[in-house]
Amino acid sequence: MRKIAIYGKGGIGKSTTTQNTVAGLAEMGKKIMVVGCDPKADSTRLLLGGLAQKSVLDTLREEGEDIELENIRRGGYGGTWCVESGGPEPGVGCAGRGIITSINMLESLGAYEECEGLDYAFYDVLGDVVCGGFAMPIRDGKAEEIYIVCSGEMMAMYAANNICKGIRKYAESGKVRLGGLICNSRNVDNEAEMIKALAEKIGTQMIYFVPRDNDVQRAEINRKTVIEWNSDAPQAHHYRALAKAIDENKEFVIPNPLQIEELEQLLLDFGLLAA
Repeated sequence: MRKIAIYGKGGIGKSTTTQNTVAGLAEMGKKIMVVGCDPKADSTRLLLGGLAQKSVLDTLREEGEDIELENIRRGGYGGTWCVESGGPEPGVGCAGRGIITSINMLESLGAYEECEGLDYAFYDVLGDVVCGGFAMPIRDGKAEEIYIVCSGEMMAMYAANNICKGIRKYAESGKVRLGGLICNSRNVDNEAEMIKALAEKIGTQMIYFVPRDNDVQRAEINRKTVIEWNSDAPQAHHYRALAKAIDENKEFVIPNPLQIEELEQLLLDFGLLAA
């Protein structure tokens, strides 16, 4: 089983990218479990047709620790299994604890073993590596392949570089490796070239460039992935190509994050910052 975590700046499109990629892999016949690691518990809604899923933390609060796997897992598009970690009550506790609690709960309930023939476990992780909870998938070896969703925007590139620092830290004592950058386009000038240059400097690859397309929003309004909503849409073919690129990927590295001055110079070189 391949264990993958998707990281990136908040609002960059991690959940959308993850679910559409998972739909592409499911269409290929892969068996997948998606674990949403966002307190909003919205990492699997497109795979579930918009249905609300009770999170692990909500279930624990309401029913105590004596729960069954079926209480926290639902079947989604293409035979996928979907789990949402959830978060604490607003203003109380650490959101990262939801990730720790849910992953430990899934392991104790035998979720990974019970799903016979599971090909992938995907962790859709909130934002940057800002605390131990959100870093858990890479810190404790729960995920061994990391993909970073970014764009040609300065803060998205800054977050990607910062995430690489976390990967490097934990790679020194574990198996976690960076599989590449996924550019989720924001129609920035020279965007593909800039992300390729960033990837090269970090020592990795831009594994795929996902163009910006309003069909993504149309599919989301219909509470579906693009592949399920309109399998012939050009964007559906892009997500299939991304899924294929990840499935066939063999390039896994310990990244070499840039110093802030190097990152700013890269941006200057592509004309995004004033000299």
